Amino acid sequence: MALVGGRPFLEILIEHFLSQGFNRIILSVGYLKEKIREHFINHRFSEAARIEFSEEDIPLGTGGAIKNLRHLIGSDHFLVVNGDSFCPADLFSFYESHVKNDALISLVLSEIEDGSDCGSVEIGKDGKVLSFREKDHSLEEKNKLVSAGIYFMKKEIFDLMPEEDSFSIEKDFFPKVLENCHGFVTKEKFIDIGTPGRYEKAQKMFSSPNALDLKR
Repeated sequence: MALVGGRPFLEILIEHFLSQGFNRIILSVGYLKEKIREHFINHRFSEAARIEFSEEDIPLGTGGAIKNLRHLIGSDHFLVVNGDSFCPADLFSFYESHVKNDALISLVLSEIEDGSDCGSVEIGKDGKVLSFREKDHSLEEKNKLVSAGIYFMKKEIFDLMPEEDSFSIEKDFFPKVLENCHGFVTKEKFIDIGTPGRYEKAQKMFSSPNALDLKR
């Protein structure tokens, strides 16, 4: 619900996915869940999309949050998106790549110039993920591929998840299913609001006239 360009960031995300053809959206909510539920139930999105909620009573981590909404997934493949990042990738092409590769998990990857404060993903010529690298502030790595926080997953992923209720999908699960992960490289910009510095950068970007295409 953090304001970016004068609007809750989640609104920008949801508008983008509606424009890409999605009409059913599940929000995994914990902290301030009542406020989020009230905002989107009464929002005009309710006329264009079916918005549902998967509630957490305690923090479950990125992996636990996905596991917690298993009962709400009805399709063989589903899209998972981080709520604090945005990348206007072509999701139709992304889905085609995911199905073509018969991947358990597919990740949107974006190239960034300064990757000193985030982890990276290494892929082979066929797009198969070779490794996930933790962020290392001591390395001045340039033009590296990073996860944009957008994933297509097969429903059977739930059968492979840890027994624990709370875990990280990136650190605790992805490395264990590495052989079934594929990357989809996009030239689109990757934006996240996870730190004060990047949040300020996103504020400026979405407040400028040049950001109108991103808002779509």
